[in-house]
Amino acid sequence: MSKRRKNSRSAGTAPKREKVIDLFSPRPFEGLADEPEWIALRELVPAASAPLRLSPELVAEYGDRPVTLATVLPMAAPAMTKPDGRVFLGLQRHDQSGDVSRDLAEALLCALRTEPGNQVAVPPLPGPGPRLQDILIDGPLEITMHSGFEFWLDPGATDDPSVQASLERANAAIYPTVRMESAPAAYWCRVPEKAHVRWVLPQGEDAALDALSRLAAAGTLTLGEGTRFAGMFRAHGRLVPVWDLPEELPAAHWEGPLTEVAKRYAEALTVEGPLDAAARRARQGLLGRQLTLR
Repeated sequence: MSKRRKNSRSAGTAPKREKVIDLFSPRPFEGLADEPEWIALRELVPAASAPLRLSPELVAEYGDRPVTLATVLPMAAPAMTKPDGRVFLGLQRHDQSGDVSRDLAEALLCALRTEPGNQVAVPPLPGPGPRLQDILIDGPLEITMHSGFEFWLDPGATDDPSVQASLERANAAIYPTVRMESAPAAYWCRVPEKAHVRWVLPQGEDAALDALSRLAAAGTLTLGEGTRFAGMFRAHGRLVPVWDLPEELPAAHWEGPLTEVAKRYAEALTVEGPLDAAARRARQGLLGRQLTLR
C-alpha cells in the first residue's frame, strides 16, 4: 500500500474534533440581585473583592469552600486556588466567550475541581453549561474596595523580592476609585488631569435613556459647577452615564450632587407619555455619544 493511501486512510479514521459553540448573552448578569454592581466591578473598578456563596449542590460535592470574587487576579487569571482550599474568581480576564456568566461559572467549577494550591486550567470557550445564576446563592454583593492587590497574597508572601516587585507594578496601575454612597453601582475615580463619576443604571436601556434625555433637555443632567456630562456607554445591557469632574475635589464632595441627580432621574422615570421635541433632540445627542462595551 502506498504511503499516500496509508495517510489518506489514517486521516479518514481519525476522530473529528468537536466544535465548541460560542453562545452570546447581551445581559450576562441578568437575574442576579446586584446586576449593576457585577457590571461595575467588571468594567469600572480596578481593585475590589466580594465573598460568594456556593449553591447547596456544589457544597455537597466540593465542601463549603470560601470563594472570593476579585476584580482581577495576577496575570488576569480566570481563577486560582490557595493551599488552604480558598478559591479566587477573577472578573477581568484575557480570554472570554460571548457569555461572561458562563465563563465565570466554568472558571469557578474548574477551580473547585483543582487540587488546592495548584494552577487552575480554564478553557477559553467553555461551551454550553451552568452559569453563575445556576451555581451561586444569589444576594447583594458585600464589596470591599482595595487600594492595592495585597488581598491576593498569603501572609508573608511579600518577603519574596520578586513577589514584592510584581505587586508594586500591579499597584502602580491602580487609579484611585471610591464607591459612592449616594447611588448604587456609582463610582468616583481620578485619572490623570480629571476625575469622573460613572453610574451603572439598573433600568432597561429605553427607560433609562428617556429619563436621561428629559434631564438633558431640562438642563439638569449635571453635578454642578465645573462638571460636564461626558456621555454614556453600554455595558452588558445596561447604560453607564459618565460625568467629568475637577480632579482636585475628593469623592465625598460629589455625594450631595449625585444624590440630587439620582432624585431627578428617579422622578424622570415616572413621567409617562412620549418625549417632547426638546427631549427627542437631547436623546439623539446622547445616542451620538454612546459607546458599547462587552
